Amino acid sequence: MAKTALVTGATSGIGKAIAIALAGAGYEVLAVGRNRDALDELRALDPTIRPLRLDVKDRAAVEEAVRGLHVDVLVNNAGIMPPLGHFADIDVAAIDAAIDLNLTATLFMTRMIVPQMRERGSGHVVFTGSTAGHLVVPNMALYSATKAAISGFAASLRGDLAPYGVRVTEIVPGRTETPLYKGVIDEAARTKMYADDAAVQPEDIAAVLVTVLGLPAWADVTRFDIVPTRPSAPAGAK
Repeated sequence: MAKTALVTGATSGIGKAIAIALAGAGYEVLAVGRNRDALDELRALDPTIRPLRLDVKDRAAVEEAVRGLHVDVLVNNAGIMPPLGHFADIDVAAIDAAIDLNLTATLFMTRMIVPQMRERGSGHVVFTGSTAGHLVVPNMALYSATKAAISGFAASLRGDLAPYGVRVTEIVPGRTETPLYKGVIDEAARTKMYADDAAVQPEDIAAVLVTVLGLPAWADVTRFDIVPTRPSAPAGAK
């Protein structure tokens, strides 16, 4: 029987690549996102992927959607990049929006899924973190705060679940060529940021994750960092 993976933020970037890679590896994939057209496109790319249109910030909808689902692998990937700039100038609404999606929604989804894993004595919870949660990155304090929180949560959750045979992995990407910065910086800046092979590709991250998930049950990769071979200045640097 194929294992089931639930992937949030599956309609673009890292989440889309992970959903496709896991389907290719034989998983039954539940691809979670809000964009109906993007979900339909994902299904067209791989008919074995099951789209699940859902706003992960809507707790009632999440609870209803996951009720009764068997989930072997949970990939918490949904997130946003808040406006870049000095934290003293950040709009309070942007703080709330980043925390709601990047942190609160992730914690709630995890809370909905991990009881079944603990009861079965198996499962794997994956979080998409960021090097911004581990390094000093100017003009990204809000984003860094949400990703640092995810890192701390993943580490402590691992301590909770390890005695039950449930594994936890934090993905820590460096600069990755995704739509994450769309609407945050202009197209010219994005082009420059990704030029000269200066960015990891989402498919690279997905390939590593498939390998990690395929390890025997007694081995847990607690965190893997994947960064560009050729370093460049942080996206938020002036």
